[in-house]
Amino acid sequence: MANVQKTAIITGASGRIGAGLVEAFLKKGYNVVATSLNVTQALTASPNLVLVDGDIGKQETAAKAVEAAIKHFGTIDALVNNAGILRTKPFTDFTTEDFNALVSTNLLGFFYITQLTVKQMLKKKSGNVVSITAALADQPIAGVNASVSMMTKGGLNTVTRSLAIEYAKEGIRFNAVVLWTRHCIRMVPRTLLGQGSQRGNSQR
Repeated sequence: MANVQKTAIITGASGRIGAGLVEAFLKKGYNVVATSLNVTQALTASPNLVLVDGDIGKQETAAKAVEAAIKHFGTIDALVNNAGILRTKPFTDFTTEDFNALVSTNLLGFFYITQLTVKQMLKKKSGNVVSITAALADQPIAGVNASVSMMTKGGLNTVTRSLAIEYAKEGIRFNAVVLWTRHCIRMVPRTLLGQGSQRGNSQR
């Protein structure tokens, strides 16, 4: 059987980690759909790279990214949930606006695009979903006041474990990788190409 080129969707693709992930996946021979608020201003499209501007916390952005992957490349083999925001301040200073922004990007962003992607992966009984999380969710550091931000990152850790079990028999793997810039760029492609499921929580 001929080798079929694989396709990855990467969110938060215009930032340092996101752009690095796009480059890494392209070098691995993947087609890539990259999305972020202004990804077309940060990256240059090519035959193997489709760019989708939009707020990942909006359902229509997720739909556009998934539709672009199917339209241009016919499949989705990997999803990297890299989009995320971090706000640090004392717990009593967090506002409802802070909370809503964190939930929109970090949780709704995950929910919308992962749900649509998994529906596509179920058709072929295979796929990989990796979410970029944060070490602070499990290992708080004195002086780094990010409690509300870590509510959302901790939620990603929990849902990753749950989905890994829910979809194990369907051939879809779920992993979480903690946020260390160079480590993430190196680790995420390895996670997708390697073995294992649930939480790939590598911390250094």
